[in-house]
Amino acid sequence: MAAQHPTVFTPVTFSKYSNRVLLKTLFDTHDGGLAFVGQKLVIGGWVKSSKEVIREAAPLPVDANVRAAADALPSKAKDVSCIELIQSRIPVFRSLLRMLYGNNLHGGEKLETFAHKPPRPSTAFLAVNDGSCVASLQVVVESSLHHPTHLMPTGTCILVEGILKRTPVPGKHVVQLEVEKILHLGKVEQEKYLLSQKKLPMDFLRKFSYFRPRTTTVASVMRIRNALTFATHTFFQNHSFLYVQLPSITTTDSEGFSEKFHVTTLAGKGKKVEPTEDKEPDGVSLETVKAAITEKSNLVNELERSESNKEALVAAVQDLKKTNELALQLEAREKSKSKSRKDKVNLPGNFFPQETYLTVSGQLHLETYACALGNVYSCGPRFRADKIESAKHAAEMWMVEVEIAFAGLEDAMNCADDLVKFLSKWVLEHCLDDMKFVQKRIDKTTIHRLESVISCSFEKVSYTAAIEILEKGTDRKSQHLKKLKFGAALTVDHLSYLADAIFKKPVIVYNYPKETKPFNVRLNDDGKTVAAFDVVLPKGGVIISGSQKEERFDILMTRMKEMDLPREQYEWYLEIQRHGTVKHSGFSLAFDRFVLFTTGLTDIKDVIPFPRSFGKVSN
Repeated sequence: MAAQHPTVFTPVTFSKYSNRVLLKTLFDTHDGGLAFVGQKLVIGGWVKSSKEVIREAAPLPVDANVRAAADALPSKAKDVSCIELIQSRIPVFRSLLRMLYGNNLHGGEKLETFAHKPPRPSTAFLAVNDGSCVASLQVVVESSLHHPTHLMPTGTCILVEGILKRTPVPGKHVVQLEVEKILHLGKVEQEKYLLSQKKLPMDFLRKFSYFRPRTTTVASVMRIRNALTFATHTFFQNHSFLYVQLPSITTTDSEGFSEKFHVTTLAGKGKKVEPTEDKEPDGVSLETVKAAITEKSNLVNELERSESNKEALVAAVQDLKKTNELALQLEAREKSKSKSRKDKVNLPGNFFPQETYLTVSGQLHLETYACALGNVYSCGPRFRADKIESAKHAAEMWMVEVEIAFAGLEDAMNCADDLVKFLSKWVLEHCLDDMKFVQKRIDKTTIHRLESVISCSFEKVSYTAAIEILEKGTDRKSQHLKKLKFGAALTVDHLSYLADAIFKKPVIVYNYPKETKPFNVRLNDDGKTVAAFDVVLPKGGVIISGSQKEERFDILMTRMKEMDLPREQYEWYLEIQRHGTVKHSGFSLAFDRFVLFTTGLTDIKDVIPFPRSFGKVSN
């Protein structure tokens, strides 16, 4: 007879910091968890669905002699109660029943207390999910261990210990946990719990951001978002970029024309405080300087007429010249302040002495580190106070910003191309179960779109060529998008049409008119366009915007004057252009929009954990 080998278990890995097994650990195996059958596990999670199976109680055994005696009685005698029969035949039963029920052992209404039966035994089957993966584990709890009504409501949190076993009937679940001990129970008030309802619309769920992650859809989106975040850092770290944290509070508008959120501590103080102008350190105002110019001009005229003291005349002329220069500086300041673009203001009682904003972009700050460390990148929230309702816009959005030293426009475009392909490939390799779920529930084309992005070459087309292509369009939608002239900004619809309808793959549009881009984008040799680009994905729109930066100081100053930007606000940025500047290029990836593109959802607020948009902020 062959010797029987003992069962060999695959040891299961417990979470180091919570002493439980993540469901992802079980279901990531090729056999769906069968390798861990027979082991004692601790599982924690939330009930997604449940059912109770009632078991019929087994009848109490009746002594054969008692049954035979009952059958031998006359028909009238058979009407006697079972209890009376047991008492008369078996004295031991009589004594036992007296202990339980006192002297009320006979029929009639006095037997009502004996008629109350305990709840019938049952088994609760719970589908439990812990957030680590799409799949849920079937957890089996006997009613003798805990009352099912406390366990079964959707959203109930449990931490249980039990033995993992193969399910007796093959079906949706391959394995199940048969519970031996309940370690924690977080009950739910079922009538008040939002997610007790089925199929709640996404726009309704946005009002309850604290419950949204418990839905399967939002949980999958957040796991995909997590994977894309990790992939972003992996990509740049693998290519020797340094990660730099950038400020959220700034005094500078990086684009020069953005709607910004102002930062102040004066709100709600009960009085309105108007900013007052800072004066020069010596307290001299423009009016005082103009009066001094008049007096010094008169003095110079008198000295010129007298011709008696040439040294005094030279000194007076030099003094007048300096005073005129001071007046010009003060006039420039007054002009910029009159247009509500003050750099330095005095806000009595405010936390900061000058106007500050939530940053629209960290690109200018990132350039300072590129000019010292080489290749750098940053990830963080960026804020825009645009009062618009859009499915592709939120007031707070996360951006991945990149700056590459000693790089031109083509280098930045190539890096953007590689990044998009790397992220697409990563999410298919590391989040395939979640991607299959969103493909089934949200958009059937999601996986195919990502595969297409990975395999195709991006189409590169200049702004001028894009205008010509749009003008030649013959379908109905292109007719609506026409009437473009050189210098006009390409809208989201224009760019999406190029990617969705014309090329049917990712498109990079480059060399935009200088009027449509920020002041620090490098001016091309034609004097009309700048070295800027956008990456447009099918069904995703503009995901990346980038440019080569202007390193020529004189041209940078000219661009600032053309856009009427206050020099004082950008003086720190001009310093890095004066001292040891370098050719450099970079781009910004709209991270939330890429998550939107990946998942196939239609509203960006559904891929942001706690969305903020115009007129709407919850939690």
